[in-house]
Amino acid sequence: MAANAFSRRENKGAEKLRNLSDTELIAQQRDLNDQLFRLKFQLKMGQTESLKKIRDLRRDLARVRTLARGRTLGLEPTGTEKK
Repeated sequence: MAANAFSRRENKGAEKLRNLSDTELIAQQRDLNDQLFRLKFQLKMGQTESLKKIRDLRRDLARVRTLARGRTLGLEPTGTEKK
């Protein structure tokens, strides 16, 4: 089996996201975008130096987007389907 961007890996964070429905996944993406915006704004204003938190949020957002794209292409099962 060839590994691709949508292959399953041992990642608990991604596994939690896989169990979400499409609407919950969209809500999660919106929430992550809001958090990222706030942290970037705080960073520019000099109120925080939490670069690790920004990196983690960007990774989580990428996971959500990857799962959403995989579901759109039919490569990733929806949250209600079981393999």
